[in-house]
Order: sequence, then structure tokens, then C-alpha cells
Amino acid sequence: MSQALTLARPYARAAFSLAREQGRLPQFSQQLGFAAVAVNHPLVQSVLGNPRLAAGELIDVLLPADADASFRQFLVVLGENRRLPLLPEISGLFDQLRADAEKVVKATITSAKALDAAELAKLTDSLKKRFGREVEVSTAIDDSLIGGAVIDAGDIVIDGSLRTKLARLGAALAN
Repeated sequence: MSQALTLARPYARAAFSLAREQGRLPQFSQQLGFAAVAVNHPLVQSVLGNPRLAAGELIDVLLPADADASFRQFLVVLGENRRLPLLPEISGLFDQLRADAEKVVKATITSAKALDAAELAKLTDSLKKRFGREVEVSTAIDDSLIGGAVIDAGDIVIDGSLRTKLARLGAALAN
């Protein structure tokens, strides 16, 4: 995985620079996301490494309907360098670069039960204050947390779940 990220990083940076120059960060992000999903499709995976298949033929499958010439050229470069399998990593790194440039933190709040709008708004405001940036929040439900929530914001994980608190208490009592 780390090797794939290392190989994908320069392509993600190049795509980001190109998209920023053109003022098309959201469009490029969407097109990269489409291509990343397409390259993970089992039928595409089965022909991806086939040396008899021309890169141009595969690129036509990976292009979204609204793709522009610069995105097509980007895929051509990836195809020529046999880097099309890296599209999921490139897409992820591109989105990280975009979020940094737009000063947005993406956070996932996993709770034991569905959060109501007031709780979600309060958590979002707290995260904005903590990070000093805009926060894009997605939610998930995990019954095994018992209560509380786990907030995953990239490199930072805040675990306020009852499951973790009980595990710590159990470990403390065992010692």
C-alpha cells in the first residue's frame, strides 16, 4: 500500500496543479473519483494488466461522459506509464490536497445511535473551533460502541465511546 501511495503522489500533485490552474478542482475531483471506481470494477481489473490491450481503449472506459481534454490527457499519461491501477490512490491524494487548499477537514462521526440535528450541529461547531477550519461531516452508526461517539478526522481520532471507556476500566481493574 505504501508503495502505491509513493507512486501515486507525483501524479496526484500534477493533477492538482493542473486542475488548480484551470480552476476546475471540483470537476477534476469528480472525474478522478469516477475513474477510480471504474478501474476497481472486476471486468476492468481483469483486462488492466493485459499487454495486448492498448491503453487508449481502456482510457475510453475510464472517462466520465463530461470529461474534458486535459483529464483525458492525464489518463493517457497514466496509461502510457502503466499507472492506471493507481487511480484510487491518486484520487484519494488529490482529494486530500484539495481539502488542504480549500481549508476543509473531513471528519466521520461514528455513534452508537443516530445523531439528531442539534447534536450533529454542536459536534460540527466544536470541530470547527478545534481545527480552525471548515468541517465536512459524514456520519455512521456502530451499535458495538454501546454509547458515545468516535470522531475520525484524518490523522486525529477522538474516541469518546463507552466501549473504549469500559475497556480502559477493565484494564485498570485487571492491573
